[in-house]
Amino acid sequence: MMSRYIARIAGIPLAALAALALAVPMAQAQTPASGYSQFAGCPSPAEKAGVEVCETTTIYGGNLHIGNKETPITKPITLSGGFGGEGGPFYYNSKGGLTKAKQKVNGGLIGLTGLTWLAEVLGSDALTLYATAELAGQPIITSAEDVTLPLKMHLENSTGVLGSSCYIGSSSSPVMLHLVTGTSGSLTGVAPEYEFLETGILKATGGTFVDGTFKAPAASGCVLKLLGFIPVNIDGVINLASGLPASSGNYTSQKFNLEVTSSELVYP
Repeated sequence: MMSRYIARIAGIPLAALAALALAVPMAQAQTPASGYSQFAGCPSPAEKAGVEVCETTTIYGGNLHIGNKETPITKPITLSGGFGGEGGPFYYNSKGGLTKAKQKVNGGLIGLTGLTWLAEVLGSDALTLYATAELAGQPIITSAEDVTLPLKMHLENSTGVLGSSCYIGSSSSPVMLHLVTGTSGSLTGVAPEYEFLETGILKATGGTFVDGTFKAPAASGCVLKLLGFIPVNIDGVINLASGLPASSGNYTSQKFNLEVTSSELVYP
């Protein structure tokens, strides 16, 4: 059964995974066997019956350009969990899911809002802006080299100027990335190199996902909170300064590695 999965994940369409879903995180994650700690986010049989394949994918570099703002990917982002041997829902325990990694946004708060006077009020050290990718729906995996990933980007600042609920995209209107290693718009990705290890792990390294055609929704939930005054909604200010919503001109390039193996090896 694992051999059939390996054949598919290396590029053959995974039609059975078209309905991939994220389950509610489960508590009391079991410890994986020695040498398989990277699959800790995959539920053990005791946590979720029917999970036969464990997988972890790490994005470790690249960029995300939304509207007119550029965000380099400098902090690794990992999606980990598991699913049935013939595909199906993607489950994860308390150690899995999508890690939240804050990425520094070029241009900072002033670039986001266009409000240059913020430098006088906050000082230059407080103008750093971060974006954190969060899942906003159900990913769809056609193959290891073709992934649809719905996201919402949480915009944050250490001073809390934007409030706690400032996002580009939402669960009802996500940033819908269709990541491929082929050609998307003006970008072309890179297929990873596959290696089947003696430990029973299929390892893919050096791949690059791209998407040059996705649409970017508007920002929402952003408020200006300064000196304890009543919060003022600045969604319109941010959208105007950042070129949102944007139906074109958005793109991403993401370097990735992948590991997949049988649940029986992770939890013997």
